[in-house]
Amino acid sequence: MEFDLTELQKLFKRSARELLATECPPVLVRETTEKGQPHSENLWRHLAEQGWTGLIFDEEIGGLGLGMVEMAVAFEEMGYALAPGPFLSTVPLAGSLIDRAGSTSQREKYLRGICEGTIKATVALLEESASWEPDTIGLRAAETADGLSLSGKKLFVSDADRSDLIIIPARAGSKPVLAIAGRHMPGISINLMAGIDELRPLFEVVLENVSIPESQIMAVGDAAGQGLAYAIDVATLAVAAEMVGGMQWILDASVEYAKTRKQFGKPIGQFQAVQHHLADVLLMTESARSAVYYAAWVMEAEPELAPLAVSIAKTYASDAYREAGNLGIQVHGGIGFTWDHEIHFYYKRAKASEIMFGDAIFHRERIARLVVDRGEDLAQSQRG
Repeated sequence: MEFDLTELQKLFKRSARELLATECPPVLVRETTEKGQPHSENLWRHLAEQGWTGLIFDEEIGGLGLGMVEMAVAFEEMGYALAPGPFLSTVPLAGSLIDRAGSTSQREKYLRGICEGTIKATVALLEESASWEPDTIGLRAAETADGLSLSGKKLFVSDADRSDLIIIPARAGSKPVLAIAGRHMPGISINLMAGIDELRPLFEVVLENVSIPESQIMAVGDAAGQGLAYAIDVATLAVAAEMVGGMQWILDASVEYAKTRKQFGKPIGQFQAVQHHLADVLLMTESARSAVYYAAWVMEAEPELAPLAVSIAKTYASDAYREAGNLGIQVHGGIGFTWDHEIHFYYKRAKASEIMFGDAIFHRERIARLVVDRGEDLAQSQRG
């Protein structure tokens, strides 16, 4: 594997930083929060024009055909800028699911629209169990003469109010099934839920006898389960990369503040306690970055190890981003708690991202299961 970005990837990273600095300045983040409209159509259009909505999808479907490392670069920079909008829900989550589990006609109809930026989408996964495991899905899909009928409730669905498509994992008998529903279909109601991150609102999606025609049934059985597991891993990697970007912003902002804020006649950065805080944030940021980019490389180079690598990255990033936020606010002191400074936006994102697609406890348990399973497979192959 490479231990650094290639020259092209570094160029992409610089251009992404410049693009988001121009199109997503701090004032945009503040305005979208104050207005209660955590989405900028102008920003979405600019990202789509740059091809970001088709970043990881094949050129034949309208994408750029880039890889997971480039996706990690993009999300790190979006995390640095705290870019609002349904990019996470649409591209790595819903887009990857359609790409992996959709039919040829569904990919042409929906994935091409995502690549072009004309379709926004999300996946309604969580239920009352609050488990991110695909096997725990309990919403029932009743078979009808021309498709399926869905009734039930999905919780904590990101960007449901902005999405043109809501992909609904359900269970038809004993088999998992993926259904594509339009936001305005009869029987669907969307209600805002309480959340800590105003820039990433969460919604309850209530389904009452929602009719899904056969053409909008994406996959059934193993294809549905495997496609959903893959999409969750891609989205988890994207969130972890976004967390690295947020940690880097906290570090940069805290270092700058420590250089200029004076106490007892000298900059607070000269005090050893502050230096220790900043050193800890630097260590956590670089360690999280290493784990994330390794996982991005593994997703393509050694896909059989991808679930383990992604869980390791998310485990570390979940704890590190929260702690970096704690230390960053301590360096800033009282102003870090006020509306006047941007750091509280990042702390809220850290807390929200910590549990998105599973917190550190969830992923440590997953790592343990994966290690045990891998050990058993290795032992069996040696016996054979």
